[in-house]
Amino acid sequence: MATPILTSIAAAGIAALPLMNAGGAFDVVQVANDCAAAARQVVAQTGGQLLSAQPRNGTCVVTVLVPGKGSERPRKVTVRVPM
Repeated sequence: MATPILTSIAAAGIAALPLMNAGGAFDVVQVANDCAAAARQVVAQTGGQLLSAQPRNGTCVVTVLVPGKGSERPRKVTVRVPM
């Protein structure tokens, strides 16, 4: 089993590898769309706690846990925000 230090060193080495295409030029690769702004907006509007924010088909799917009123249980709310 790899130790956390070895795993970190290996991950850093992989992250430092340049991404080259077949012609030898470097490609810019977008890893994931950023849903941070959409997540902040939904959390502010609902007063909930962020559970997840994922880009999907041109939208950000944001899931928050909204506190219940009084003795009600919290409820999970999913909102789709256009990107």
